[in-house]
Amino acid sequence: MARVTKQLQKLVDDYKKAGQPWPASATDMAKWAINNHRWFPQPAALISQCADQLSRAMREEHIVDPQGRLVRAKHMARVHKNGELVSLWDDIRSANRQHMAIAFQQRRQQIVGDCRQLKTDMDSYNDNASKDRPIQMVFDFTRDLEELGAVSNLENSAYVSASSFS
Repeated sequence: MARVTKQLQKLVDDYKKAGQPWPASATDMAKWAINNHRWFPQPAALISQCADQLSRAMREEHIVDPQGRLVRAKHMARVHKNGELVSLWDDIRSANRQHMAIAFQQRRQQIVGDCRQLKTDMDSYNDNASKDRPIQMVFDFTRDLEELGAVSNLENSAYVSASSFS
């Protein structure tokens, strides 16, 4: 997979070197790559592409719980099965506690990892491109969550449908 990633990164560099508009959308870069015969669908990757699309669709499926909250229906946990690390999806309405505890902890770790990378990127930008006016970022989300919770409670109370959780 690392080899494919490097090839795709080179495609982005080639797109820029070809004088194409930059910044650019991934869609524009993909159109350029396909039109210039630089990228072709890989038959072996069809299963991976389908799995990726299924995963995205499951991440976007939401239901309303009995309290009126909009919650994600499907949750993925990476677990060891037959000596192999696999990603298993389950439904919040039927998943066991162990699956959900693993899924929640792993999502939390993803968020922490995203925040760490964001801070590294921001620090690098501030040190190298904006020393006189550094961008500041607060990584304590307590107030954000409280504010979003209050807004969400107001929105959800407008259309409570507890039957979607049963």
